[in-house]
Amino acid sequence: MEEHLNEEKSSMDTDLQTTLLNDHNHHDHKGGIKTMPFILGNGSFEKVASYGLMPNMILYFTEVYHLEAVAGSTITYIWSALSNGLSIFGAFISDSYLGPFRVIAIGSLMTLLGMTLLWLTSMVPQLTPSSCNGPNTGCSPPTPTQLAFLFSAFVIMSIGSGCIRPCSIAFGAEQLKPVRTGNNNQRLISSYFNWYYASVTVSAFVAVTVVVYIQDRFGWQIGFVVPVCIMICSALVFLIGSPLYVKVEVKENPYSGLFHVLVMSFKNRRIRLLPDNCYNHSSEMGRVELTDSLRFLNKACVVRDTNIDCSRLYPTVEKVESFKSLIRILPLWSTSILLFTNATLPYPTLQAKTMNRHVTSWFEIPAGSYSVFMVMTLAIWVMFYNCLLVPFLAKYTRSPSGLNPKT
Repeated sequence: MEEHLNEEKSSMDTDLQTTLLNDHNHHDHKGGIKTMPFILGNGSFEKVASYGLMPNMILYFTEVYHLEAVAGSTITYIWSALSNGLSIFGAFISDSYLGPFRVIAIGSLMTLLGMTLLWLTSMVPQLTPSSCNGPNTGCSPPTPTQLAFLFSAFVIMSIGSGCIRPCSIAFGAEQLKPVRTGNNNQRLISSYFNWYYASVTVSAFVAVTVVVYIQDRFGWQIGFVVPVCIMICSALVFLIGSPLYVKVEVKENPYSGLFHVLVMSFKNRRIRLLPDNCYNHSSEMGRVELTDSLRFLNKACVVRDTNIDCSRLYPTVEKVESFKSLIRILPLWSTSILLFTNATLPYPTLQAKTMNRHVTSWFEIPAGSYSVFMVMTLAIWVMFYNCLLVPFLAKYTRSPSGLNPKT
C-alpha cells in the first residue's frame, strides 16, 4: 500500500514538473527583443504620419478653408494640445481597464480613421469651401457642416495619438522585464529607451522633410493619402506582432491607491513619525523602504492599530513611494511647457512662406520643413552629450550617466 502511494506521488510530481516546464517554455516564447521591431515600428510610423501633417496644416486652413492665420493657428494649437493632453486619458484607460495592447490597437485604428476623414476633405469638393481662384468668384467661408467634419477628423486623430504615445514606450519596456527573461537585463531596457527616442528623432526628421515635401510638391490629395498609407502600415505592424507580446491583465486601478495616500496623509497629519513606527508593506512585491523626502506623506502608511487587518485600511509603503516619484517628476515635466509651446508654433511656416527658399534653380525648401533645423539641432546635441560629454563627466563624477542628482 505504501509503495503504491509512493508511486502515485512520484507520478503526480512528474506531471507537475512537466506542466510547469511547459508553462515556462510557453512563457519564453512571449516578449523579449523579438517584439521590438513591431512596437518601435508602430510608434515610428504613427509619428511620421502625425508629425507630417502638423507643419503644413496652417497653409491648408488658410488656402483651402479660407481661414485667417489667427483662426488657423488656434485650431492647430488645440489639435496639438489634444494630441498630447489626451495621453493622460490613454494612460489611465490602459493602466486601469484595458491594458496597453488593447489601447494601442484602438489608438492605431482611431488615428487611421481620423487621417482618412482628413484625406476625404481634400477629395470630396462638398467638404471644403469653393475655390476663389476663378474669375468673378469670392472666397466663401466654410460652412458649419464642413468645419464639423474637419474638426471631427482632428478629434479622432487626437484620441488615437493619446492612446498610442503614452502606452507604446511602456508596453515595450514590459516585454523586456527581467521576469520575462529570467535575468537582469537593465542594460537591455536602457538600450531600448535609447532606440525608442532615436526612432522618434528619425520619424520627426522624415515627417518634416519627406512627407511635407510631398504635400508641397504634389498637392493635398496625395499629401494626405501618404500619411493614411503610413498609418495603415503602423496598425498592421503592431497587430502582426500580437502573438509575440506579453499582455499583462489589469488587476487593480493604480490611481485609486495614489488618491488613498493623499486622504490618509491628511487624516494622519497630527501623528508624529517615530523610529519604531509600524508601516504597511505590500506582500506582493519586493520590500521598499520609506525615504526621508516628502516625509509628511509617510504618515499615510503608519499602522496605528496592529490588531486589525491593515491591508485595505492603510496605503502601502510602495504606493507612498510611487506617489513621491510622481511629485518629483512634476518640476521636470513643467520645464517642457514653454519648449513645446514654441515647437508647435505655426507662425514660422507662414513666415517661411514669404521667404526665398530656393536652394537651387530647381529645388525649393518647403515652408513647413524649416522645423527640421530644430530636429537636427536636437539630434546633434544628443549625440554630443552621449558620445563626448557623458564619458568626460563620468571621469570626474564616477557616475556611468555622467551627471547625478547631486551634481
